Amino acid sequence: MSKPFVHARAPIRGAFRTDDAARAVYSESAAVLQRFPRAIAVPCDGDDLCTLVRWAAAERVPLIARGSGSSMAGGAVGDGVIVDLSRLTALSPVDSTRRTVWGGAGVLRRQVEHAANAERLRFPVDPSSGTFATIGGMTATNAAGPRTLAYGAMRRWVEAIDCVFADGSRATVRRAAPLPAGIPALDRWALVAEACQRAAQALAPARVRKESSGYGVHDFAASGDLVDLLVGSEGTLALFAGVELRLTPVPAATASVLASWPSLDLAVAGAALAREGGAAACELLDRTFLDVARSGAPLPVPNEAECVLLIELEGLVEDGAPPVAARAQALAAAFERHGASSVLVGLDGESEEALWALRHAASPILARLDPHLKSMQLVEDGCVPPERLGDYVRGVRAALEGARFRGVIFGHAGDAHVHANALVDVRDDDWQPRARQFFDQVVALTASLGGTLAGEHGDGRLRTPVLDQVWPPEARALFARIKVAFDPAGILNPGVKVPTAGEEGPLSRIKYDPSLSPLPTEARRALERVERERAYDRNRLEMLAEPD
Repeated sequence: MSKPFVHARAPIRGAFRTDDAARAVYSESAAVLQRFPRAIAVPCDGDDLCTLVRWAAAERVPLIARGSGSSMAGGAVGDGVIVDLSRLTALSPVDSTRRTVWGGAGVLRRQVEHAANAERLRFPVDPSSGTFATIGGMTATNAAGPRTLAYGAMRRWVEAIDCVFADGSRATVRRAAPLPAGIPALDRWALVAEACQRAAQALAPARVRKESSGYGVHDFAASGDLVDLLVGSEGTLALFAGVELRLTPVPAATASVLASWPSLDLAVAGAALAREGGAAACELLDRTFLDVARSGAPLPVPNEAECVLLIELEGLVEDGAPPVAARAQALAAAFERHGASSVLVGLDGESEEALWALRHAASPILARLDPHLKSMQLVEDGCVPPERLGDYVRGVRAALEGARFRGVIFGHAGDAHVHANALVDVRDDDWQPRARQFFDQVVALTASLGGTLAGEHGDGRLRTPVLDQVWPPEARALFARIKVAFDPAGILNPGVKVPTAGEEGPLSRIKYDPSLSPLPTEARRALERVERERAYDRNRLEMLAEPD
């Protein structure tokens, strides 16, 4: 284990640790990478965070913001001081008139949802990690989820961000409002904002429906609003102390449709029908997924199905649309006319739950695989133009086969956004070059189809080194200009979004590598518990002290 390179304790009220166990338990996240930090800081509140950042600026120490550590791209690990923001948990009362709520960066998405539901509202951005993801982390990655099809990703729902900039100054940046005066980072930004917007407008339009790669330049081109750049910036422009979110009414009713398809091309056409029919969610379960799920229990899906689409429709009191049950029946009939091999409809809570149980069937099975067979999220966030979805899934299958890996492919068909997990036996001598082969082939595939490597999880340290394959030079130059305006010393999550010299390769030090040096026993025990129980919302330092 590398030694820490922090020569003085940060003068904060919260915890600050440089011991091996603390550094080890923060060396991993939900991503496949392992990176040892120099220290761990857990600020108590926003003022404590400002103190930490001022110290880091003076010491020229990198800072890596982190919420629950559930991010998939490696942006929450790195060579610097990990800033655990999970203690910033203040949550204001919901403003039911404005339909907004203000929360600290460490507030969990499920806590926001609970507070909103009490006012007959909800927060519609619902990633699968929503029970333990923090709203600060979701804002930092422009998180999304299945209902992005109807509601869009995080960027659309953020009204204001309480920012701590790279010199420790603090200000709230609010959508469609003048920037606060007297903040050096914002003053520098004001000098280049118009030029950056023109450069963003000159870029080719986005061809994908979801994007959390790079900075939010396409949205910024249209709005000129700094919030659109801050959302999705992965802690590289500012650290977020708090976020104001917009809310939306709870749907009056829902209905679900499960359609099996004999070919990918027919399923792509089915996803288009779901979009046109106003679906809130349209999920893809590829045959790779079905094969794994079928090994655990019988499925309500024909054995010869190439893939399945799971659709949810919503009815809101104020939308004036036909009853949701009628819309579901109409969509099911359209699927049958367009070649679906079987269609099931759920019109009540029990039947809907039975259909959606299929979406969650594979995870418990993957957890019971041979411990040497690791489910690795190497290329787990690709998003392509909707008409290229079939080509992308076929290409990922071919890349898995070429690398001699089994895999599981699923995702958000309505947005042509796909997650792919390679199942890797780390006992094989050649698993690492095969993993790199798979990674390289899917990156090239994504680029060839006009897609993005990150639909909702961010670039992190996994994808930043290969952004030159999917973003043109003028876009990457714009990213660098934005980064310099906010962080000229380069202390905020260096190596993410904008590559830096000397960064390790995208697949160096995969945490599952049995040849890596063992972690301290208490750290390994805590990390295994996090993975086994999905206990990402647990404080890692507290877990270190817990008995077996």
